[in-house]
Amino acid sequence: MVGSVWVALGLSLTCISALSLLSPAWFQTPTFSFGVLSYCSWPQGDSWNQSCGIFRSLDDIPDFAWKVSAALLLGGWLLVAFHAILLLSWVLAPRELCPRRGSGKMRGVQAAAATTTIVGLLAFPIGLASPFAKEACGASSVYRSGQCQLGWGYVTAIFNAVLASILPVIRWPRTTKVQGRTIRFSSDTEKIILMPEVSK
Repeated sequence: MVGSVWVALGLSLTCISALSLLSPAWFQTPTFSFGVLSYCSWPQGDSWNQSCGIFRSLDDIPDFAWKVSAALLLGGWLLVAFHAILLLSWVLAPRELCPRRGSGKMRGVQAAAATTTIVGLLAFPIGLASPFAKEACGASSVYRSGQCQLGWGYVTAIFNAVLASILPVIRWPRTTKVQGRTIRFSSDTEKIILMPEVSK
């Protein structure tokens, strides 16, 4: 049961991260918006009539800091996706086949995904100094959005990064002492491990 909850959380984070990464609504004006990999424009007051484009490769992305951010965010997303797929395989595989479920290495993968994503999110606003962003946002500069407003894509990506960084912390096994023995409760293995008390 606990494993299924973690799989659902992992898959949800993966899907929402992909949605925010593909979203063109990271910074927007009343007639234009752009994200890491895509951008859209529309006539004034007619946001339903959008024409959108995508950056097909890193060479198409208009600024070096933007390229670094895109590479980091894609890497973070791949790590989150890998972690979710591995969790799913552990839940579906027989317990005898995978005795060390939820080992510390997997928490490390999730922590690396969160760190990579956070660095990518911090690098992206440096690209606001690019000619592309200045044309869209007016007097924009590094960490200043000019006439652009923060969009839901960037906010969602920040929320996902916060969740991805919190999840490895709350998965640490709990420890308690009972009659001179240390008992480790691990939700991953669903076993109680008795450890003899070490004399000091």
